[in-house]
Amino acid sequence: MKRVGIVCDRRISGDMPVHQANDEYIIAIRDGAGALPLLIPSTDVALDIAAVLGAVDGLLFTGSPSNVAPSHYGAAARPGTGLDERRDATTLPLLRAASASATPLLAICRGFQELNVALGGSLHQHVHEIPGRLDHREPKDVPLEMEYGPAHAIAIAPGGLLARLSGLTEAKVNSLHHQGIDRLAPGLRIEATAPDGQIEAVCLDGARAFLLGVQWHPEWQFACDPLSRAIFAGFGASL
Repeated sequence: MKRVGIVCDRRISGDMPVHQANDEYIIAIRDGAGALPLLIPSTDVALDIAAVLGAVDGLLFTGSPSNVAPSHYGAAARPGTGLDERRDATTLPLLRAASASATPLLAICRGFQELNVALGGSLHQHVHEIPGRLDHREPKDVPLEMEYGPAHAIAIAPGGLLARLSGLTEAKVNSLHHQGIDRLAPGLRIEATAPDGQIEAVCLDGARAFLLGVQWHPEWQFACDPLSRAIFAGFGASL
């Protein structure tokens, strides 16, 4: 069975640091990609990149409540920008190495934003403050089914990776983010956009292996959604 490394968040539970990844990611890799999920911690001393790449057949970069430190794209952190710099120290070098290698990778939400920053792009720290943009944040104080429910449409780029995987030209996706891509990193190509023009998915020109980043959460009840099934099946087939 192929092995997929799932990058963890480092959080504090009680008074103890913990490394965690939501169960939905693990289930989607196990059942949707047909692979063995292995958790990769974000430690105080970043793990050896070559050792990580040698231990897995693919990588999943997960979403998170935290954000990429704006110092990585030359900006100062604004209020409401919670950070996890140990995760940055793990993911950004790993993304650069993986994207330059033949390691398949799938990047979701924070992972999508990390991919853009790792390759030289920047982020809007509060998309909802930009004139003409939607409020992409999740609704508060609602059941998870509504929090992760369909929020807006996306237009899928004709002839792109998402279109080839799914056969779709549009879809409805959930939306649980307040940050988003501002300056697109060199080499990344837009795969989908929201109705307000916000970039929702990217791939890498000339990638040596499967490489897809999406701003939404396809892992949430992936088996119920054709686009999500196609994403994880395509990722699994590439391992």
